[in-house]
Amino acid sequence: MKGKNAGVLLHVSSLPSEHGVGDIGGAIEHVLPFLMETEQKIWQILPLHPVGYGDSPYQGLSVYAGNELFISPEMLSEKLKPSPSFMNKKPVFNENLVQFSETQNWKETLYREAYRRFRSEDPPAAYRQFIEQHHHWLTDYCLFMLIKEKQKGKAWHLWPEKLRDRHKNTLNDISKLFEEELSYRSFLQFLFFGQWQEMYQQFHQAGIQIIGDLPIFVAHDSVDVWSNQQLFQLDQKGAPTVIAGVPPDYFSATGQRWGNPHYQWKLMEENDFSWWKMRVEHLLNLVDVLRIDHFRGFEAYWEIPATEQTAVKGKWVKAPGVELFRSLEKKWGELPFIAEDLGVITPEVVALKKRFGLPGMKILQFSFDPKVKRRERPAHYEKNTYAYTGTHDNDTLKGWLTSRGFKEEGIRRILSHYHQITADDPLNDACKALINILMGTNAGSVIIPLQDYHCLGNESRMNYPGTTGGTNWRWRSKPEHFRNEDINRWISKQIRSSGRN
Repeated sequence: MKGKNAGVLLHVSSLPSEHGVGDIGGAIEHVLPFLMETEQKIWQILPLHPVGYGDSPYQGLSVYAGNELFISPEMLSEKLKPSPSFMNKKPVFNENLVQFSETQNWKETLYREAYRRFRSEDPPAAYRQFIEQHHHWLTDYCLFMLIKEKQKGKAWHLWPEKLRDRHKNTLNDISKLFEEELSYRSFLQFLFFGQWQEMYQQFHQAGIQIIGDLPIFVAHDSVDVWSNQQLFQLDQKGAPTVIAGVPPDYFSATGQRWGNPHYQWKLMEENDFSWWKMRVEHLLNLVDVLRIDHFRGFEAYWEIPATEQTAVKGKWVKAPGVELFRSLEKKWGELPFIAEDLGVITPEVVALKKRFGLPGMKILQFSFDPKVKRRERPAHYEKNTYAYTGTHDNDTLKGWLTSRGFKEEGIRRILSHYHQITADDPLNDACKALINILMGTNAGSVIIPLQDYHCLGNESRMNYPGTTGGTNWRWRSKPEHFRNEDINRWISKQIRSSGRN
């Protein structure tokens, strides 16, 4: 990593919008000027694909498709924009939390109107080029989404046999019968990628990088598994035989049972990891750097029998991480990856990361526990590191201070003795002091969740690992979070004084 910089962690869904969920237009309107004003160089997001179970971005329906909810009505061309009277029908949405089903219903109404206008004329050359360029995944994705809707949301392995097993004649018949519906779904992807590229270019022109997210596993109920069943460990009816997760850890006494199917790694290796290369190449057309979620799974992964209800009874299985990254390295040279190396990390995982020169991650909230090793302390962060106050899986700084930092004696003592942060301090001052500590570390990049810049409480937390429903993935920011002159000046001062501008 050359030099030092800083940025913000904020998913697209959390951006301000009048339409119930953040969208690409909000990135241009809010994130870009905020980063420029505060002299930050990075915007980090979560996975961009359409979400499945639990509305989690880590349970996506496709590794290629963009989340249609992120299409900005304001960025539609004049030919496609619904009339003002049509837009006035917009419901009143919760300002603090995304209401996924209500938002989906409203945006579907908008998109259908835009598509009606689109179909009234011959499709532009850009649309035809898009269909041709993305044909390798787009056809299957549109079919999958159509069939899933007709099957009332059932997981694909519960579909009728001919659909489940992708009988060619059956799929051809569906394609002919629902040609217009499939065209509509292609249209939505055309809008998403067109708007994203327009936004992406503006960030590039401002010298701001976008960090994306590459989950190691894919959701079982996804087009990726349905259309590549031979690449996953499934039974004859398409159900997983073994699933992914992690053993008991800091977040859960019974571990985390994610439910993702495991790969047929030997077959992938025989094909020189072509599936992975296509996936990575696609994502690097959307972002500059990829955070690899659960990096340790490329060295060894936790394999849980699908019949188990928790993640306790599993085993570690070796993965061909060296072979995979060597193959990727041949294609890209220096790999544009960040290794999410959190949790129980073995010497073998560290060796894999260092072998390919990948930067790792540090979490400030974990650094004050009396049990952590010296190298995990802020004063000992390595340069080749992305350091965070917390991630989407952590509590906010304010939430952490009130639930752990100022309550657990060992952490409280370290905060007070080494950093002069005490429970008598106003919480806003304590949050700023912690951010100041992180900015002053040797870490090459410092990433702060927007919630922590504003010292928001755990009502603004993004996710509680190992749980579904509730407020997970639903937090929404407000326009004032980007335009607070006092806070923005303070951020700029921290950026400059730490040499991160």
